[in-house]
Amino acid sequence: MTPTSPDTLVERSEPDIADLASESVIIFDTSGTIQYWNPASEVLYGWPPLAMVGRGIGHLSARGANEGEHWRLLLQEGAWQGSVSRRTLWGIHVAADIRQYVRFHDDGTPRDVVEYGRRSLNESAPVGGDWHIPDRLMAASWEIDTSRAQQLIATIVALRRAGTVIAPSQFTLWCHELVQATRIINVNDRTARLVGGNRGRALMVGQSVATFWPIESRAILGALIVEAFMSETVGPTHRRQLVSDGILRDPVVTLWRVTEPERAHRIFVAVNGTADDDRSYLYLRASEARYRKLVHYMPIALLQVDASHMGKIYADLRNKGVADFHRYLDAHPELIDIANETVRVTDVNRQAVQMFGGTSPLDLIRPINYLFTINRNSLRNVMIGRFNGQQNHAELTRMQTLDGRIVDVQLSVTYPVAPLELDVTIFALEDVTARLQMEAQLRQLQADFTHAARISTLGELATSIAHEVNQPLAAIVTNAETSLRWLARADPNIAKVTQLTERIAASGRRANDIVQRIRGMAAKRAPERVALDLNEVAQEALMFIRHEVDSRAIRINTAFGTALPQAIGDRIQLQQVIVNLLINSVQAVEVREKDARIIMLETGLDDDGALCFSIRDTGPGIPPADLDRIFEGFFTTKDSGMGMGLAICQSIIAGHHGRIVAVNHPDGGAQFRFAIPAGTGAVR
Repeated sequence: MTPTSPDTLVERSEPDIADLASESVIIFDTSGTIQYWNPASEVLYGWPPLAMVGRGIGHLSARGANEGEHWRLLLQEGAWQGSVSRRTLWGIHVAADIRQYVRFHDDGTPRDVVEYGRRSLNESAPVGGDWHIPDRLMAASWEIDTSRAQQLIATIVALRRAGTVIAPSQFTLWCHELVQATRIINVNDRTARLVGGNRGRALMVGQSVATFWPIESRAILGALIVEAFMSETVGPTHRRQLVSDGILRDPVVTLWRVTEPERAHRIFVAVNGTADDDRSYLYLRASEARYRKLVHYMPIALLQVDASHMGKIYADLRNKGVADFHRYLDAHPELIDIANETVRVTDVNRQAVQMFGGTSPLDLIRPINYLFTINRNSLRNVMIGRFNGQQNHAELTRMQTLDGRIVDVQLSVTYPVAPLELDVTIFALEDVTARLQMEAQLRQLQADFTHAARISTLGELATSIAHEVNQPLAAIVTNAETSLRWLARADPNIAKVTQLTERIAASGRRANDIVQRIRGMAAKRAPERVALDLNEVAQEALMFIRHEVDSRAIRINTAFGTALPQAIGDRIQLQQVIVNLLINSVQAVEVREKDARIIMLETGLDDDGALCFSIRDTGPGIPPADLDRIFEGFFTTKDSGMGMGLAICQSIIAGHHGRIVAVNHPDGGAQFRFAIPAGTGAVR
């Protein structure tokens, strides 16, 4: 692109178009202050745009004797063409052929000057060439503020000027502290691409230079900053070879102080070198764009977190011998406050903004304390996971959104890989409020179904229940009548009456126990997890169907295990499972001859140490085609059945973290078996 007139540059599109030019394009006002500096100008003169925009064009060369004539002709004719000698970033001068054009306001007064330039042909520069400026020719440019490090810099400068010998280890430590104290004012796109990751230039501004500068060369950067402030003059550049850091090959850093007195604490830094990656710049940009788009549109909230400051604290604590970080936090809770304020969210995706009720990512890009206002213990757990070297951490917690809502959140933390210098931690947040509410409603529905099934079972056992209650009632009546007769005698037998009265009391207690069991089975209540004896649960369940068993001449064989550990569960629910299985077995053996009607119950431990209950009958068994569907809801082989009994049994056992299976026994009949985890302690 070789424009013949400045009018070819439309004002609003100057940077966009001129960025692609193979010629140097510089725009400065009539006082010589540079307003625009394109990439080709940086290639020609070495100075990055960050350092040149806002400075005078005279910074590049001293005004010669014919400088006044040059400006007079330029403003008079509106154009000037010739050769100039200009100082490069590296301190040498380069000859450049330039063309300058004046642009005027509508009233005819000069507005600014547009300059096109290229290396002078008499220096054997190739003519033409590709319009694209290779990325490797551009410096990674920084503008940094040393205000917070001025006291340290002044101390080092004073010691050096006084001839005091500073131990190398102390000087290195000071250089690291100096770099840590400096803050980024601005960086160019190449710096953001090389060290900013997916954070971007805007999010690097204001952060410590140490967050992005490789640790291996921080001492060199610190030493150059001291060297710049040691210099009596502001203008000179200071240069040093850096160690290859995996980002650039053979990088060279050049540093110089800003000349304007009002910005005396500011420094420009330019790092030149070839990116240590064989892939093309366009490929890398496309890859990064795909990554950012993927992250941006993911349906889960993602937050990128910079915890580098805490990483250094953890390393220091390990060096001091701290091993039990959990206990250390108990003694030093203030460390959690430090993490709340120093660990920062540096980038978020769209879903995170939406989840927290924000208007833009900037609402969330700040210290992480707003994430843990509801549950401070979650931050504690995250810190412990990082200190212990875990790769990730997950937990269910609660958070408060920016608009005041309280949400249930599944928090997943992915920690950085240890060798990497950039300490990037990823928080993945999933709002599970609606899911937990739905699960609570589902549990309530399951409880309602379970209760309804118990009522239905009690209805089926009405005859057995009446028989059970009638037995103690009949005994009470018989003993009371006998007692009255003994009392009616002329010589009452008090001892006999006392014995009969004790029998009445015992029968009354038995009737009360039966009623309480029925009430417990019929009651609608929340499940209770208590320690219980599985043998007792099975024996109580047998009482509910004793009349059914006796009236049908069914033989019950039991083999209850001894010294079994306790189970932790709900007594009524487990009774409901066993009663349901017993009723199924009773109905199954009815088709057999009386002598063949047998139900076998067994309790014990399986190979994994879980408590087991097994029931087997001598009925016809389960049709093989139905075995896989036997626990499905609404599946039944009975004409009058609803198909919910076994489904509810499976739900109850699953709620006890157990499993239930149904098989056909090799000797005939069906066998149901469930296992639940054992608690602690043995039941004798």
